[in-house]
Amino acid sequence: MPSQDTRLLAAQRRFLEREQRRAISAPQLPRALNEECGVFGMIGHTGDAAGTIALGLHALQHRGQEAAGIATFDGEQFYNEKALGLVSSHFMSEKVVSQIKGNSGIGHTRYSTTGGSGLRNVQPFYADLDRGGLALAHNGNLTNARTLRTQLIREGRIFHTTSDSEIFVKLISQSRRLSIPERIMDSLPAIEGAYALIAMTHDAMIGVRDPVGIRPLVLGKLGDAPVLASETCAFDLIGADFIREVQPGEMVICRADGSIESRQIFPPQSHARSCVFELIYFARPNSFIEDECVYELRKRLGAQLAKESPVEADVISPIPDGGVPAAIGYANETHQSYDMALIRGHYAGRTFIQPTQELRELGVARKLSPNKGVVEGKRVVLIDDSIVRGTTSKKLTRLLRRAGAKEVHFRIACPPILWPDYYGIDMPSREELMAANYTVEEIREHIGADSLAFLSVDGMYEAFGKGPRDPERPAYSDHCFTGKYPTALTDLDRLKQVAKVEQLSFLAETS
Repeated sequence: MPSQDTRLLAAQRRFLEREQRRAISAPQLPRALNEECGVFGMIGHTGDAAGTIALGLHALQHRGQEAAGIATFDGEQFYNEKALGLVSSHFMSEKVVSQIKGNSGIGHTRYSTTGGSGLRNVQPFYADLDRGGLALAHNGNLTNARTLRTQLIREGRIFHTTSDSEIFVKLISQSRRLSIPERIMDSLPAIEGAYALIAMTHDAMIGVRDPVGIRPLVLGKLGDAPVLASETCAFDLIGADFIREVQPGEMVICRADGSIESRQIFPPQSHARSCVFELIYFARPNSFIEDECVYELRKRLGAQLAKESPVEADVISPIPDGGVPAAIGYANETHQSYDMALIRGHYAGRTFIQPTQELRELGVARKLSPNKGVVEGKRVVLIDDSIVRGTTSKKLTRLLRRAGAKEVHFRIACPPILWPDYYGIDMPSREELMAANYTVEEIREHIGADSLAFLSVDGMYEAFGKGPRDPERPAYSDHCFTGKYPTALTDLDRLKQVAKVEQLSFLAETS
């Protein structure tokens, strides 16, 4: 009779074969960079916290649009509400918010990078521990999640989700330390990868940032109430004051009386560095990172790009919305005319649900329409923050030429993306990354532009005031451009060695 391991491997092979057939038959849709997740929390608010948390999550909506959740504590019990979709579609209802009681709580807005997009994977997660309740929300990806998950299941732990964030709950629950903050500290050395973590207990809100500091976490106060968030833009919306960034490897323990305790879990590391994509791509332009406005940093990227790759043109235009600050910086540096060659349609909807490839391709034109009065007979430079697969760039070139553009030039305000991310950005594999497989000239030819140029890696560092790049101690985690990853990639290395998926969920969900 086959052993349990043999039966499990056979089941896993059948699952993989089914998924491969599904992938082959499914339409191949263009993929771009997708947001990570956003976390927000507060403790000791003067009124019910849920409404304020919902506003904070709304400010972080750009970090994830698939689902959102809020967990609160009213002094006696926890409340947890989750929903698929945007924050505004569920948590702006007075009826819903009034049911999530308490003056303390945490929230999460999600884009699924690990695990599916079903409701069971929506955070915050909650667990009853012998020391009280624990609600937890996490931004980032763990690079040894599969390895840890397999180990924990073999030890008898039961998982209810396919999210790597549940691993935190399992590790915390098995610690024998006395307090929950100590249990969290006890669990973290086993974890590799990126995390900005917020946890809520019956008497504290706890924030932790990974020792490298890949994902962001900031600390503020609304009156006397401590507040934690992924970005400072969430503080602006609720009227909170920014205090400081949570440091890499630091834990902050916030109490309802307004007190904040700091513990440095991991010693300061020479290789601590935040993800450069927060500055280039993900953070909202009005957020502050390392005491600098993201909007101004992106303008400097555009100015540096103009120094490296000028071109004679009549119109400097962004690809809305990501390219706007860089385009302003480029136009200011070259003293050329800034204008909008493309107009964004805010009611276009999501293109991937269209039933045919032809309609899907028309989705780009519904989202971005050429401004014929600006581009006709003109030499146009389009500024964007990245090129991933080149699909959208190719369509935009065609749209502008049909609108009468004399020339179409592309300038990209970041270096070529050569390597995938494993820390919370949903990015195509290296085989799908255009810059990893083609030269700049081949990409230019593919998208049909008259010229194409990317910002150099050293130029990016110069724009941020950190350049040129120090290969021994780079100021940022720039692995997507250099292939130099700041942490171990245990699951990836294990997958290369053992050609099987070691832990799968066989549960299919409809919501």
